[in-house]
Amino acid sequence: MPVEVITDDGMPSWADHRREVERLAAQCLKALDKADHELSIMLTDDEHIRVLNREYREKDESTDVLSFCQLEGDPFVTPVPMLGDLVISMETAERQAVDMGHPLAAELRILLVHGVLHLVGFDHNESRDRVSMAKAEDELLERLPAVPEWPTTTGLIARAGGT
Repeated sequence: MPVEVITDDGMPSWADHRREVERLAAQCLKALDKADHELSIMLTDDEHIRVLNREYREKDESTDVLSFCQLEGDPFVTPVPMLGDLVISMETAERQAVDMGHPLAAELRILLVHGVLHLVGFDHNESRDRVSMAKAEDELLERLPAVPEWPTTTGLIARAGGT
């Protein structure tokens, strides 16, 4: 299966979002011409994502989404090309959805787009990269089916005023 979504044990309420995230992720991959690639997504809590953020990015804080690209370094040959792994903090996603006044489904759509774009090579460390990634976020969001209650077409970077 090209997209697999898992949740941490003991997080049953988030399991309800697995199918929705899986469907959106598959649509992202198709829109980016990566439908043949494998993508793994974990829905977790702030504590777990903080540990990962500290270990891999040396930032001792929780975050909304982490991307772990499998396309970097020496290629690892598999029958299905591996794009990478995303980890989404559902606690942070829920808070951000409330802060933005939109449904959790809309926030998950935004985080998923942001994370997948990191996996295909976009970044936002430099000003010109932020502009490019913000444009890519907005374009990909426009290509995906919108959440009926909230047709979001603005990504994380533009929302944060990073362009």
